[in-house]
Amino acid sequence: QVRFVESGGGLVQAGGSLRLSCAASGIPFSLTTMAWYRQAPGKQREMVARVGPTAISIYPTSVKGRFTISRDNVKNTVYLQMNSLKPEDTAVYYCNRFPGPDDDWGQGTQVTVSA
Repeated sequence: QVRFVESGGGLVQAGGSLRLSCAASGIPFSLTTMAWYRQAPGKQREMVARVGPTAISIYPTSVKGRFTISRDNVKNTVYLQMNSLKPEDTAVYYCNRFPGPDDDWGQGTQVTVSA
C-alpha cells in the first residue's frame, strides 16, 4: 500500500538548519512529482516545495532561497534541506504526491523554531 514516512524534524533556534527525509513506498516514485507540505496549528496545510521526476523544483516565495528539495529515485526518498529557519516555519511537515491525491498522509515530522 502507499506509505510515506517522514523524519528529521526537531527543535532548532532561528537561523538554524534541519534536513528532513521522507521514504515513500507503494507508488511509482521515479515517475511521481513529490512535494513537502506543512501545517501549523490553526492553519491550513500548505505546500513548501515540490520536485518533478526530472528534478525540476518549485518553491513558494515564503521559503524560496532558504529551502531546497531533492530526491533519490534509487532510495525512493525525498529530502528537504531547510536553512535560515524562522519561527514562522514551525509546523508539522509532511511529504506526499503533487498535486494529489489528498490521502495516504504519513505521521509527519514536527519542526519547531525558537526565536
